[in-house]
Amino acid sequence: MSKSETHHFQAEIQQLLNIVIHSLYTDKEIFVRELVSNSADACEKLRFTQSSGQPVYQSEVAPGITVTTDDKADTITITDTGLGMTHGELVENLGTIAHSGTKAFLKQIAEEKKPDVGLIGQFGVGFYSAFMVAKKVTVLSRAFAPDETGWQWTSEGMGGYELAPAADLPRGTKITLELKDDAKDFAKESTIERIIHRYSSFVPFPIELNGKRLNTVQAIWARSKNEIKEDEYNEFYTFVGHDHDQPLFRLHFSADAPLAIQALLFVPQRNFETLGMGRIDSEVNLYCRKILIQAKAKGLFPEWLRFLKGVVDSEDLPLNISRETMQDTTLMQKLNKVLTSRFLKFLEEQSEKEADAYGKFYHEYQRFLKEGVVTDFTHKEALGKLLRFESSSLDKGKLTSLADYVQRMSGGQKEIYCLLAANRESAEASPYFEVFRERKFEVLFLYDAWDEFVMEHLHTFDGKPLKLAEKAELNLSAKKENALSEEASKSLAHWLKETLGDKVNEVRASQRLVESPAVVVDADKFMTANMRHIMKAMKQDGPELPAARHDLEINPAHPIMARLDAMRQKDAALAGSVAEQILDNARVAAGLLEDPRAMLTRLNQLLEKVLTKD
Repeated sequence: MSKSETHHFQAEIQQLLNIVIHSLYTDKEIFVRELVSNSADACEKLRFTQSSGQPVYQSEVAPGITVTTDDKADTITITDTGLGMTHGELVENLGTIAHSGTKAFLKQIAEEKKPDVGLIGQFGVGFYSAFMVAKKVTVLSRAFAPDETGWQWTSEGMGGYELAPAADLPRGTKITLELKDDAKDFAKESTIERIIHRYSSFVPFPIELNGKRLNTVQAIWARSKNEIKEDEYNEFYTFVGHDHDQPLFRLHFSADAPLAIQALLFVPQRNFETLGMGRIDSEVNLYCRKILIQAKAKGLFPEWLRFLKGVVDSEDLPLNISRETMQDTTLMQKLNKVLTSRFLKFLEEQSEKEADAYGKFYHEYQRFLKEGVVTDFTHKEALGKLLRFESSSLDKGKLTSLADYVQRMSGGQKEIYCLLAANRESAEASPYFEVFRERKFEVLFLYDAWDEFVMEHLHTFDGKPLKLAEKAELNLSAKKENALSEEASKSLAHWLKETLGDKVNEVRASQRLVESPAVVVDADKFMTANMRHIMKAMKQDGPELPAARHDLEINPAHPIMARLDAMRQKDAALAGSVAEQILDNARVAAGLLEDPRAMLTRLNQLLEKVLTKD
């Protein structure tokens, strides 16, 4: 066969071209990725053919990809030294659709009128994306077999194509695009260099643009960990993470089931959200066979893991026609679950093997883990194992896990106790801590205001309920000497309620106080003082929260209570002022007194009476 042939596109190809040109891709630059990916596939097939021992034309020529731009002629040419195509393959691959699934897809488009759903990644027709930007496409190709000849395929898109013999071609395929008037920017070297760097940096064959090698960083996530040097990991992290510091943690793993995954994940040394940069976005990029599918992939990890950087490569991705979005959200959710579970397992391993490094990680990223506890029910239990807090049983500055706390629990202890405070000194001086110190029960000290939400959502750990100290129902093991009698205590409590009126809900004798004269306890079992502060801050422009209802518990063994009981018989007015001061002192200890002016006025009056008393 020596003369030119004219072919008409199959009806399905006509439909496909119309979709590709007018409504398929959200960004025309995708054509570069598609054509480079096709070239990479041809090079990979050549390598396989050579390894199988088949004779190959120009076997001394290594597989590679060359891109040239000409901004005077308004052309871009992509050449590969891969497998090449025969006459029959050019007709089949570029003129017909042999896949029944594609026909079914086109039928679905016609019925549902949805031209932007799934095909190219599944059926390998990315070549047609060239017609988004080209008014004419010319393909020169020579197959690998020594007895094959070259062919030229030419088309202006709609209608059909011409096929003619082409003599003296090297092995491989050369595609030249004559660009449309509105696409001439793609003839600029800088434009194509940017696109190739974005999508094709890790193609496993050399890519040269106008004589300059572009892809110099290897896709090391696809290599064995034993082959990779530390310097290579750090160089790769600098490339993908845009960070010149070495990463704090690195996880490199592969899995075959339930999904084929290759992943290389990094934790930066610093939490960038605390550096005044605001809320960060995930910087884990999603690849399929080393070709970028989605930069900063949404949904690949939960929001609370947005500090991660790196790459995930999966061959199991069913991509939509433009490779731009995921078609199967169920599979994406499965990928999310597998990756998140594996990273949490890694963090647990690091916490045991590299305690100091994990301590630094926790200092930087604890807020993210706590966010996960509150928002991610699936991984809540695994996240609970990673939390760390100071403890009343350990020295200041030392942190403990919930698992270690449970190991130390005494036989009579059924709950894990937590106390929210500004710092350790405040925690140890808190009236809520007294009963625990007396009974020698360990208490976790929480210094982050959001820790209360975290504990409420975690709810239990290892079958043990998590209980805030102020809500714990604990009594002292023995009654204190010199305490008011039960009858006197009830009488004083009744008088205090009458004196304080609506300022308190109930007044009763406490069974938890040792050194403090009184303590306020929130009558609302579901709303503590701290939570009320947080809710109020969150609802600055919203409706007012209902007024807090507090109970007052008094310590019958404290000297102040004994003297107050005596004073109320002699000087009711002074005793009333002291009662109000006791309540406000308890409110201060609980962090509940928002406006101290009335208290200070009363305190000055009491001081004046004490100082002028004869």
